[in-house]
Amino acid sequence: MLACGILCVNSAFATDDEPEVDIVNVTVPVSCTLDGTGMNSHTAEIQNHQYETEIGSTTLTAYCNDANGFSIYAIGFSEDEYGNTDMAGQATDELIPTGTTLDGTVSNWAMKLATTNNATYPITLMNGYGSYHSVPASYTLVAKREAATDVGTAAIGSILTTTYAASVSPTQIADTYVGKVRYTLVHPYTEVPLQPQVTEAGKICYYPNGSNVEGTMGCQTIPESATVDGVSPTSAMLLASNFSREGYGFAGWSKTHDYSDPDGFLGPQEYIEFDAGTYTGTNNGLSLYAHWVKSEGNLQNWTCPDNATMPIGTVKALTDQRDNETYAIAKLADGNCWMIENLRLESTNSDNSTGALAQGYGTSSTYGNFSGLADAESANFSDSTTANSLYYSGTQEGTASIDIGTTDYPDYRMPRYNNLNTPANASNRPQNPTSNAFSDNNTTVGMYSYGNYYTWSAAMANTIYYDSPTATDTDGKTSETVNTSLCPAGWRLPYGRATGNGAISGGFSYLDIQLGGTGAIQSTAEAPNRWRTYPNNFVYSGFFNASFANERGGSARYLSSTAYNYNTSYYLDLHKSYIYPGTTQIRRSIGLSIRCLTPST
Repeated sequence: MLACGILCVNSAFATDDEPEVDIVNVTVPVSCTLDGTGMNSHTAEIQNHQYETEIGSTTLTAYCNDANGFSIYAIGFSEDEYGNTDMAGQATDELIPTGTTLDGTVSNWAMKLATTNNATYPITLMNGYGSYHSVPASYTLVAKREAATDVGTAAIGSILTTTYAASVSPTQIADTYVGKVRYTLVHPYTEVPLQPQVTEAGKICYYPNGSNVEGTMGCQTIPESATVDGVSPTSAMLLASNFSREGYGFAGWSKTHDYSDPDGFLGPQEYIEFDAGTYTGTNNGLSLYAHWVKSEGNLQNWTCPDNATMPIGTVKALTDQRDNETYAIAKLADGNCWMIENLRLESTNSDNSTGALAQGYGTSSTYGNFSGLADAESANFSDSTTANSLYYSGTQEGTASIDIGTTDYPDYRMPRYNNLNTPANASNRPQNPTSNAFSDNNTTVGMYSYGNYYTWSAAMANTIYYDSPTATDTDGKTSETVNTSLCPAGWRLPYGRATGNGAISGGFSYLDIQLGGTGAIQSTAEAPNRWRTYPNNFVYSGFFNASFANERGGSARYLSSTAYNYNTSYYLDLHKSYIYPGTTQIRRSIGLSIRCLTPST
């Protein structure tokens, strides 16, 4: 018995602890598939001057739990060529074209679709394919379901059946003829499948390759001139991309619209070789398709997996929380994960644009803090801002001043990639948004891939950071050890200065060595080529000096986090005939491009 006076508390029942809460999270990803039964079994023997329907029967079943529904598209696929609607003779060169005159007077073949609906999983037939119809020569919508939350059981899905008919003229050569139709499921239902394109003779043409892609591009003419001997192949530099797509990163160009060739990816400004005036493709031309990679999450504090989990060469896409811009990223040859697109940050929200979402904020007591992004283009300049770049506040030492876009140049703005995706004139001011993205072989336009330009002081909040805390600049001052930069939290600018055997991981020089270079100055055309190949994807974005952009399409300058002194910093310098891999200096007030990286675990 527990005896008590005025107050009695049994410690076995009294506690200050909060009750435990066990939380269970279940994530159900979007999963959509298209299964076919009875495929490859459509066989019939047809006498001349006859026609036959109900040649085989295929059941297509769609299982899709995307709340936004799905669509099914069809396209002719004979001889493994998209858009080819002919039935090809297997022993002869004879063809049977597609068509709907099924009376035996001409040779043709056609397709018919039907739906098997019920109250739970209805699907809507489109485009009149309820009767026999010509096989489509381009991707054509044949069925859709606008809401699919109740689809996905193993027993039944949304069902589409297809049958074929053929007519044979009296003169049709005896043979076995084969034709194909390819069906593709896309979701949500407003999406369209990637479209193959016909090449243009003697041209390299660029295609957006997806839904909701902004920007326009045209074709460039393949040069007619060969090398001196007139026999060796010549080469051309591809164009940087002028396409953008919300929620997707641009990972380069693909030789196939559906990315089916794993060796068919090219960097935005990679060199390709061909015989003079021709390319080894259809019509001696080349169609290139934007290679889009869908975002898998946020850039901020993302962990770069080890090489076993994410092998070198793997490409993904992540989104910057500050402005919802999505970037393609890749595990490059140095084992680190790099952004393989130039930074485009230009939000006007100073609180969310930097702060905890940037690599560092307010950590430099000596050199000041990021103060936010520049005014909108419609706003007036002030003497403390740099248009389309970050500016900083705090003590400014030496003569490194930010003079770009200030009141000294009231008619000019630090040029960004140009959010209208339109060309820029000689002074790089935006032109009429209805104009074409570029003319044939013109590489001086404001391409999306070029991104924005940033001064070193703006990108680093004027914080000096060497590759070693004990490093000393030419003025005898030891650098701060704070690694602050405009990069997303968890990412940083590459190191500069260290070369050769002294190069360290995470620096331009070290990456150059892993790419097969020396990590030092190289005066050969092959050296910069390595940086432009897929998936490295460095582009000739030029630089910004005083009042206009320079050398876009001809050279590139990329910021490092390493200062040389209070006037200059190290940078990556790419030209068509040489490379300085972070080993030379440039004035901090010049606007350069940015690539961020995060080390592998």
